[in-house]
Amino acid sequence: MKITLILTGKNKEKYVEQALEDYRKRICRYVPFNIVEVPSPKVSKKLSVGEVQEAEARSIRKALPENARLVLLDERGRQQKSEEFARWMQKQMASGVQNLVFVIGGAYGFSPGMKQNAYALLSLSKMTLSHQVIRIVFAEQLYRAFTILKGEPYHHGG
Repeated sequence: MKITLILTGKNKEKYVEQALEDYRKRICRYVPFNIVEVPSPKVSKKLSVGEVQEAEARSIRKALPENARLVLLDERGRQQKSEEFARWMQKQMASGVQNLVFVIGGAYGFSPGMKQNAYALLSLSKMTLSHQVIRIVFAEQLYRAFTILKGEPYHHGG
């Protein structure tokens, strides 16, 4: 199984880039892991929220690998403890899925069509997190899931 993380918009912070690269290398010890940035649409007063969401959806669809199982990181998605997420990841790997794709969308969220076509919606927190921070939080949780599955000492849940 390959995992891809699609990010909407550019990263503007060096610390985010450094943290993502660190976690990318760690995750690659377990599975091929790729991070792809797609551009955010130019937002203007002439565009409705729906139009911005649809423009983002088109960019995301272009970046999807073949046979992608799409998982959207969305505030209304299902929340899980780290151990639950690890078991969920294990089920994905056992299911024979070739390309598991997680997407962090833009400030306006995902279009209804994207949500409808998604395999799952996951939420990382009830709190609102910046799109920069959520990138790091997700990468860390993905890495943590693999350490849990391998019984490695990184995770000390309670």
